[in-house]
Amino acid sequence: MAILDIQAIKEILPHRYPFLLVDRIVELEPERIVGIKNVTANEPFFQGHFPDLPVMPGVLIVEAMAQVAGVLVLKALGTKQRAVFLASIEQAKFRRPVVPGDQLRIEMKVGRRKASAVKMYGTAMVDSVVVAEAEVMCMLTDAPTAADPPAAASAPAPQTAPAPKET
Repeated sequence: MAILDIQAIKEILPHRYPFLLVDRIVELEPERIVGIKNVTANEPFFQGHFPDLPVMPGVLIVEAMAQVAGVLVLKALGTKQRAVFLASIEQAKFRRPVVPGDQLRIEMKVGRRKASAVKMYGTAMVDSVVVAEAEVMCMLTDAPTAADPPAAASAPAPQTAPAPKET
């Protein structure tokens, strides 16, 4: 039985298809969370990774782990005034390929908390076999509002070198 279904997850995380990589939360405690990602043959990344041997990219497994961690962090805050960004990945290990038909069971545990950061440790399993593990650091920031200018608009324009003179 899902504690949080996909609709509840979409109310917490800003991610959307094709980058929402958690389908439901099945366990939720103050310092621990378990999420599920159903890996299907229809995932867009399988078109190129690899067409004749579909394997879920390890970086997307870690992203799914970070999204599960983000649900825990944001759910604990109980506010939409904060955003969570992945700040670091450490000790990532990939034990076996994840393929269409697999169901990832992602368990994340809180390691250290600070006012603006949370370090979490986790594993991704398929059929009770660990397929990946990693430590992720999530940074908390104020959520951008519609009134905030895009970051690119406020950044200074890149300097260009003058064209060389013909001689």
